[in-house]
Amino acid sequence: MRKARNSKIIPTNWYIITGGPCSGKTKVINHLAFLGYFIIPSPSRFLIDLERSKGFSTKDIRKSEANFQKRVLRIKVKLENRIPVTHLAFFERGMPDSIAYYKNCKLNPEPAIKASLRRRYKGVFLLDILPFEKDYARLENAKLAHLLHKLIQDSYKNLGYNVIRVPVESIDKRVKFILNKITGF
Repeated sequence: MRKARNSKIIPTNWYIITGGPCSGKTKVINHLAFLGYFIIPSPSRFLIDLERSKGFSTKDIRKSEANFQKRVLRIKVKLENRIPVTHLAFFERGMPDSIAYYKNCKLNPEPAIKASLRRRYKGVFLLDILPFEKDYARLENAKLAHLLHKLIQDSYKNLGYNVIRVPVESIDKRVKFILNKITGF
């Protein structure tokens, strides 16, 4: 695991739900919220929804994918600074996802790596990819979705995380799989 220089990595009680585009993250996170768990939705979808409410199209918002990803990283940093590390929380995407997206945009991943080394997540769940579907926020295609999925997995593994794969199942079964891994639910 890569260590931050002269800094202590803060352990958290946070779990990450991640995977490439079209892996079912939002549906799993929403189901966890329905069950009463504290969730943090996708920062990228938050940003897209915020900008679309101002009249911008997704293409306009993501015209410069590099700038978009820099904005997403800043949102993630702000969110992580606001959530108590002792609070049980499920995040749709964690800081290391930004490492993958930075690499895909040919950006220097150091800012994302540095941000990823501030806190240690309690667990990381990588959802296997579903058949690809476009939606209002997604500009990727199936080939890029698979590449990002691999980059995301590598980003967590390179930071020493045990990445738990969540197979393609119904939403209910995926959530039960995750809860069973963390609570014996």
